[in-house]
Amino acid sequence: MSSKRNFLKQFFKDRKMVGAVSPSTRFLGEKMLANIDFDKAKGLVELGPGTGIFTDIIMQRMRKDAKLLVFELHDEFYEALNARINDPRVQIIHDSAENIAKYLPKEEQTTQDAVISSLPLMVFPPELRKAVVSAGYDCLKPKGKYVQFQYSLQSKKFLESIYESVKITFTIKNFPPAFVYTCQKK
Repeated sequence: MSSKRNFLKQFFKDRKMVGAVSPSTRFLGEKMLANIDFDKAKGLVELGPGTGIFTDIIMQRMRKDAKLLVFELHDEFYEALNARINDPRVQIIHDSAENIAKYLPKEEQTTQDAVISSLPLMVFPPELRKAVVSAGYDCLKPKGKYVQFQYSLQSKKFLESIYESVKITFTIKNFPPAFVYTCQKK
C-alpha cells in the first residue's frame, strides 16, 4: 500500500493520533528544519514522525556524532519506521512524547539542541498537550529550539505560555497548508 493511502487509512482509523489526511511534504520539512544548526547540533528529538518524511531529512543533515531520538506511538508507523531505518545515530522509540526524559541519560536530559514535532497538539486534551510540550522544553539546552507545525494559529498563545520566543512562518506547499512555530528556550 502506498504511503499516502496508508496514511489516509490510519487517519480515519484514529483521528486523535493521526492529525492529517496525508503525509507532510518535503517542502514543509525544509521549512521546519531551516532554523536548526545541524553543523553544531548533537542532540535531536523528533515527536510523531508518521511515515518519516522529516526523519529522512534530519538524518541527511545531522552530524556523524549526533543522536536522534524518534518518538512514535502509533503501532503501524512505528513498525514501518523501525523496519526501514537502520542508522546507529537514530533510536526509534515506541512511547508517548511526554516521556522524553526517560530515554535520555541523566547528563543529557537538558542538553538537546532541538525538538521537532509533528504532533497534532490541538486534538490532545489540554493536560497531555502541556505535558508533551513541557517535556520538549525541559530536555532542551538554553537557546534550544522546539519546532512544531500545525494547521492553524490556535497553538500560538499556548506555545508563548511556555517558550520565551515564538516565531511563526507559513507554507502553502503542503496539504493542508501549515504554520510552522519555531520556539526558543531562554
